[in-house]
Amino acid sequence: MGTSGSKSIDGVGAVSGVGAAAAGLGGAGGEGGEGGEGGAAEAWHGGAQLYVSLKMENAEISGDLVPHVYGSEPIIGTWDPSRALAMERELASMWELSFVVPPDHETLDFKFLLKPKDAETPCIIEEGPTRLLTGGMLEGDVRVALFKLNGDDEVLEFRVFNKADLVSPLELAASWRVYKENFQPSKVRGIPDISINVAPTNATEEGSAATLELDLEHYVVPSPPTAPPNGYAANLAATPASMIQTGALWTNDVLLSDGIQSPSSVSAKLEDRSNDKKNIEAWATDSSKNSGLIESKSVGTFTPLQKLDGQKGLFVDRGVGSPMLPKSASACSLASGFSFGSAKTMPEAAGAVAAAAVADRLHGSKEDGKLAIVLVGLPARGKTFTAVKLTRYLRWLGHETRHFNVGKYRRLKHGANQPADFFRDDNPEGIEARNEVAALAMEDMIDWMRGGGQVGIFDATNSTRKRRYMLMKMAEGNCKIIFLETICTDPNIIERNIRLKIQQSPDYADQPDYEAGLEDFKERLINYEKVYEPVGEGSYIKMIDMVKGQDGQLQVNNISGYLPGRIVFFLVNSHLTPRPILLTRHGESLHNVRGRVGGDTVLSETGELYAKKLANFIEKRLKYEKTATIWTSTLQRTILTASPIVGFPKIQWRALDEINSGVCDGMTYEEIKKNMPEEFESRKKDKLRYRYPRGESYLDVIQRLEPVIIELERQRAPVVVISHQAVLRALYAYFADRPLREVPEIEMPLHTIIEIQMGVLGVEEKRYKLMD
Repeated sequence: MGTSGSKSIDGVGAVSGVGAAAAGLGGAGGEGGEGGEGGAAEAWHGGAQLYVSLKMENAEISGDLVPHVYGSEPIIGTWDPSRALAMERELASMWELSFVVPPDHETLDFKFLLKPKDAETPCIIEEGPTRLLTGGMLEGDVRVALFKLNGDDEVLEFRVFNKADLVSPLELAASWRVYKENFQPSKVRGIPDISINVAPTNATEEGSAATLELDLEHYVVPSPPTAPPNGYAANLAATPASMIQTGALWTNDVLLSDGIQSPSSVSAKLEDRSNDKKNIEAWATDSSKNSGLIESKSVGTFTPLQKLDGQKGLFVDRGVGSPMLPKSASACSLASGFSFGSAKTMPEAAGAVAAAAVADRLHGSKEDGKLAIVLVGLPARGKTFTAVKLTRYLRWLGHETRHFNVGKYRRLKHGANQPADFFRDDNPEGIEARNEVAALAMEDMIDWMRGGGQVGIFDATNSTRKRRYMLMKMAEGNCKIIFLETICTDPNIIERNIRLKIQQSPDYADQPDYEAGLEDFKERLINYEKVYEPVGEGSYIKMIDMVKGQDGQLQVNNISGYLPGRIVFFLVNSHLTPRPILLTRHGESLHNVRGRVGGDTVLSETGELYAKKLANFIEKRLKYEKTATIWTSTLQRTILTASPIVGFPKIQWRALDEINSGVCDGMTYEEIKKNMPEEFESRKKDKLRYRYPRGESYLDVIQRLEPVIIELERQRAPVVVISHQAVLRALYAYFADRPLREVPEIEMPLHTIIEIQMGVLGVEEKRYKLMD
């Protein structure tokens, strides 16, 4: 569409530049005539027209009422409400009527009314005087249309938008072609939140283009480097910082790359330890003096110190859950004590980025203090698996979390091939060696917390009260300890875990005889059982037979606070039942074709073909999974993608809706760059924290997706999630344990299915590409 005479969508009044554009079009033919005026008149008759758009928006309209227009020529040509022209739904809450008039058209008068599209009553005419349209634009202050429902008891308010473009005949022809090719009315309104559709009677007429090969492996494509890590779960734990030695006997590239600790500081610490290994001290710091925090006596966590002099505290609005609230004049102003290096007013998005940073600093790592989750339990009870899952979950929520596996320390310090006698309770050398590596791991965890870490997962058997009291003593003044005990009484599950341990653990990597390794591990287990003492001290969580799911118990003692509460809620919904989770974007939509952000458009022809192929894939892949469910967002492009799938419940989640792009909804990135350059640059600098004006950031999306993650963990049957790019990036980051900073850049291609396999071996990924 031409834009030489266009007014912005919020504009009300005469079309800017119409006369100048008209004169330009007629200037070449104005030779020897009546001057510029005659040339302009010839230009109008030469075909230039005004393309006028009227839009109405209301997100709360209910029932079957549809906005209509009636009035004089050339809009309708009648004031008979029964012949009013229905406006077309453009978005979920937006209706539009567009028409073409000459630029010098006579004043048009009309009104809006509400009525069912295919019925005559009820008919509700808008309040107020008749609307007047001159030069393509509405006259006066007419941004709102009011309708009285049920007499005067209820008033329904619509926002009114008006836009006019001066276009040539060629542009009109192009617009008509686009309309004929791409316009599709909504097909999904009225579908309940949960529905099971039946097999169509004409299922065979879909055509061969929608069919798939019998062997789904034909569509498997390589997973990217961001795929979930595989292998022995304990190997995913942090590399022991205290085991780094100059001389390159051990290395710790991962730890150094994170900037937590340098070799020189570790070497100095090792030298200090060599002077007195047996005297273990716990470092204590007075945090309240340095950071303005006080310790809560009831919870043992740190909270912002209250100002006693009447000074207002700092309040940071992260916008989560209220993206549509208008921005106040002081939205970017912060309390004293925080400076961002410039007196210049920030653009709205940059203010959101700064607010999120301050919120993380004040309410993130300091909110619950430093927390140590200390695992307790006999070998082969799922401690490490639980530690890995909990670590992944807390990292995804934005908490600095690290997994410390004492077995990894033991193997580096004393070797991986220790026999069962090493774990006997009457072997003082073995007991001293095991306590030594436990102390080293605990010291490393405390050092890491001092450097900014928030939650440490301490993974070991910790099977005696003496060991646990040692850890509690070391934690005094440094972190709060919660014991997490895993108990399993099912002999079949224990036997399965033992066999997996023999197959995967580095302790038996050099053991060629599987049965000999199995016998050695069972003897080690007996040694632990002789001295095992269940947790009864301090704050603790007991997971009893939770792996089975049925008849499992979760016992909690002295647990309070925000983060511990989330941990308990996560654990009560976790289990080891193997099941696949299939993630896929909706089929290609019209906004995908046009390169526009957000919206609620329908599928393109390519997208409709993918919907049929996806249904074929689901039928083959989940042929014997009768309890599977299909999850979609509430936007029609995902619902339409799921519509050909038959035989499974379909559930619509508002939490799965695409990231809210606010005032940028429906724009291309080029348009954002041109019209909102500051917003464009702010997003470019920090896509994770950037919040669209009146919209959301990726961090906001992650917050609203937490209930989805909990429900995915709770499900015991396959789930197919049909959603959107930003949402699936956040979900995939959880399963693949990717850092939050990588979420906005994760590749999430169209027409591709990502299968996440959940089970005792952790998380495995497989990708199917059904279409290019």
